[in-house]
Amino acid sequence: MPCKLAITSMSLGRCSAGHSLVHKLDMARRHGFKGIELFHEDLIDLAQQMPGYDTSDEEKRKDIELAAALDIGFLCQEMGLAVVCLQPFAHFEGLLDRAAHRARLRQLQWWFDLALALGTDMVQIPSNFLPAAELSDDPDVAVADLQTIADMGMVEDPPIRFVYEALCWGTRCDTWEQSWDIVKAVDRPNFGLCLDTFNIAGRIYADPTSPTGCSPDADVAVQESMARLLATVDVRKVYYVQIVDAERLAKPLQPGHEFYNAEQPARMSWSRNCRLFYGEEDRGAYLPVADISRAIFQGLGFEGWVSMELFHRRMSDGDEDVPEELARRGSIAWAKLVKDMKLKVDDPASRRVAASL
Repeated sequence: MPCKLAITSMSLGRCSAGHSLVHKLDMARRHGFKGIELFHEDLIDLAQQMPGYDTSDEEKRKDIELAAALDIGFLCQEMGLAVVCLQPFAHFEGLLDRAAHRARLRQLQWWFDLALALGTDMVQIPSNFLPAAELSDDPDVAVADLQTIADMGMVEDPPIRFVYEALCWGTRCDTWEQSWDIVKAVDRPNFGLCLDTFNIAGRIYADPTSPTGCSPDADVAVQESMARLLATVDVRKVYYVQIVDAERLAKPLQPGHEFYNAEQPARMSWSRNCRLFYGEEDRGAYLPVADISRAIFQGLGFEGWVSMELFHRRMSDGDEDVPEELARRGSIAWAKLVKDMKLKVDDPASRRVAASL
């Protein structure tokens, strides 16, 4: 399929800041997006606005959540937006507390119902970033956990697919290489990979705690990593990609920095506050996103959903213009990416904007 533009719903503004999902979807539609990664918190926010959700009856709340999911699915269909996936089903694999593991399996079964109501067949799983003391250090445990959910998804109608992503602050899995090893070990037809340019570069190129913003031998690390990508990854197992950059900090992210959080890894705090869209060098973007994108699009030959998964402090501003601003910036970034990567797209508007740059 040609490359298609998507965005994570939360990337258009946090619901906690008053940005409604309906308005965010409308802004996505107006600015040329074709798909949405639906963040679970947006679904719950809509459910909480429905009559009766404040009940202590868990089954009643589930009925309302399901109604919210159906509403979102219908609304997206009317707007011409596909729901690419429901995400993030976080903190799952490798739990030492097996009672908690079983509880997560029950929650996942409920997510299958939500996904069906939304009209998607995919759930995204980020690599676990709970404290190491809560996670097994045996990779076979994580693989077995993920095989379990893949098998659960296969018996659904339609089957549910899972897309696994390495977060650059993940506890046991923080590189795309590790996530690819996991995908291969899980070895299920419905379990694939998300390649995220921020998380790739954020681990091997960037170091927000350094005065330079970079890791030692950063350029060489990226070059070698992309060579491994081209030599090892089966593009058919890449379910979608996320193209995002981030800003170079003026000072190291250490105690005393405005983004410092003693309870978070530095890369996580940086990620939550400082991601930028592709090509936003005027805002401080500095990661080698173009080099990584070339490996993905021109080297691997990826075609499919391309999502702009922004996380930035601007999302939490209550300014009513936030959703439109972020949708517009994401659309401009997409046009730059289409031009720079010579992407095959089926959207005439994207081609026109790219040609004008």
